[in-house]
Amino acid sequence: MPLFNKILIANRGEIALRIIRTCKEMGIKTVAVYSTADSESLHVRFADEAVCIGPASSAQSYLNMQHIMAAVEITDADALHPGYGFLAENAEFAELCTEYGIKFIGPSAEMIRNMGDKITAKETMIKAGVPVVPGSEGLLKDVKHGLKMAKEIGYPVMLKATAGGGGKGMRIVWKADEFEKNWDSARQEAGASFGNDGIYVEKFIEEPRHIEIQIAGDQHGHVCHLSERDCSIQRRHQKLVEESPSPFLDEELRNKMGEAAIKAGAAINYEGVGTVEFLVDKHRDFYFMEMNTRIQVEHTVTEEVIDYDLIKEQIKIAAGVEMSGLNYYPSMHAIECRINAEDPYHDFRPSPGKISSFHSSKGHGVRVDTHVYAGYTIPPHYDSMIAKLICRAQTREECIQKMKRALDEFIIEGVKTTVPFHQKLMRDERFLSGNFHTGFLNEFDIGEEGEDIDG
Repeated sequence: MPLFNKILIANRGEIALRIIRTCKEMGIKTVAVYSTADSESLHVRFADEAVCIGPASSAQSYLNMQHIMAAVEITDADALHPGYGFLAENAEFAELCTEYGIKFIGPSAEMIRNMGDKITAKETMIKAGVPVVPGSEGLLKDVKHGLKMAKEIGYPVMLKATAGGGGKGMRIVWKADEFEKNWDSARQEAGASFGNDGIYVEKFIEEPRHIEIQIAGDQHGHVCHLSERDCSIQRRHQKLVEESPSPFLDEELRNKMGEAAIKAGAAINYEGVGTVEFLVDKHRDFYFMEMNTRIQVEHTVTEEVIDYDLIKEQIKIAAGVEMSGLNYYPSMHAIECRINAEDPYHDFRPSPGKISSFHSSKGHGVRVDTHVYAGYTIPPHYDSMIAKLICRAQTREECIQKMKRALDEFIIEGVKTTVPFHQKLMRDERFLSGNFHTGFLNEFDIGEEGEDIDG
């Protein structure tokens, strides 16, 4: 007897297809929802049922709660998986699912709300004994208050939107006379992006590593960690490459960060799969940054190094199944490259359009998660990620060699992609040595289009 009869996936693209695959293996029926722009997507084809929920605009389809709930009623689904992005961390949506009598596969609305607001999350972590970045206690009242706090903390500082994400509403301030213009800019962007222009200030950690700990918590009070992912290769706060284990962590630091992540989850009686994100400075001191109360894009990296289906675990936890409570550590090395429909030679500008030819990499230890194929048209309305290429091997060196081979085999014609960027990165001496941080790509030169990748 399956844990749920039918799960509606309130998302699109590769993550929707990823969830459908696990549901099928568990004997659970699936419902895909889609916009008119996604009618030819593979998640629509492979679900047991599919319901169109609106036009191409996200606001009228994937962010339209009432349309999604109408699809729930039409199909008689008894559970809903939000994937990542869109409504995955929307407390109101989680509450709406409860009102409709459908199980939201994720944490409660209260957990989402508490961790979604960065000030509340920071206060919770301080009480739990988790290290946090020095900063203001609560939101800044005005510029004068901000200047006072920045002086006390010491420059450089980072202005952050309390409702932020994806790098929006964030500004680095290096000295006092730059504070006011950055304050105005951050508030304006935060208000436009999130409908909330609340700003707080933190110490800016120079040359940080972005390292996150995967956790899982069940309805019986167990919280465990599934080790770390290093997400330091990023552009404008958007991750491009992730790997596990981190080449920067040693066993002692890995254990300390794992224990801190468990404290973070236990502090809110966390239910579901989530990620506790940290900044780690060059002195190996680590600080809580935020908690994501959903599955991550890069969950595949963890799955590969510990042989653990995180989507399956999410579903089991939502159904009330008790976990073992054991922590997991990497037994292999895995690297994920995000393949985006972007032109890396022209500031990564989006490149939607029709894919004329598509060949994904194959072979031992190579995994490709994607919803695209030859003849598929990439719509301009959504995130530009079209595939994830994940390689697994016994060591980091072997994994990089495998990734080089896999990237050379990856063929997408008709649109520009980030494959050339990844090919160049996998041959960069600093990356090969593990000597990088979140500002690494500011100094990275991809070269000219058509240039020999090895050159």
